[in-house]
Amino acid sequence: MPTLYLASTSPARKQILQDLGLRAMVLAPDVDEERAVTAMTEERTPEAVALHLAKLKAESVLDPSLDGLVIGGDSVFHFEGQNYGKPLQPTVAKQRWLEMVGKNGTLFSGLWVIDHSGGKVGSAAGEVSQASVHFADSIDEHDIDAYVATGEPLQVAGAFTLDARGGALIDRIEGDPHAVVGMSGASLRRLITALGHRYSDLW
Repeated sequence: MPTLYLASTSPARKQILQDLGLRAMVLAPDVDEERAVTAMTEERTPEAVALHLAKLKAESVLDPSLDGLVIGGDSVFHFEGQNYGKPLQPTVAKQRWLEMVGKNGTLFSGLWVIDHSGGKVGSAAGEVSQASVHFADSIDEHDIDAYVATGEPLQVAGAFTLDARGGALIDRIEGDPHAVVGMSGASLRRLITALGHRYSDLW
């Protein structure tokens, strides 16, 4: 059974793997996301950005000592023509929420898997999943301030979560809910299978 390596420090992605019955060694990727996006030569669609960053994150942790499958993931929230990553700053997160109340956007989740069996780079495959996120229209500024003050939305694409406090501020999801949380389980299964491994053997 191949070892899984998760090139992400996202607690949500680690939890998704655990919920799916998978165990992975977490490795911190070394990618300057803003610089990487600026350097992109292809069109910066949300799908392309999410997959590009997922690929770079997986590649950044490669080392001859790794023997197994390396998983990289990234998310981009597309709202009113703009691609949003992590807001990082409370003022940015609040402004986004003031704009998003009562509206909807699309969360794109990129996933890249590298077969590094035997400590050597083999085949790789990627996929982007998505879901439309519809925000509640009855959120007042006090609740937005309280949510931002928790720090929860600062380190996640789009400044919201589905699996924690932010879930109560979202009316509905259309599409893959795992994509919104951080990583599509269905995409992961398809990619692992495409690389020639039996998915259920990883349980």
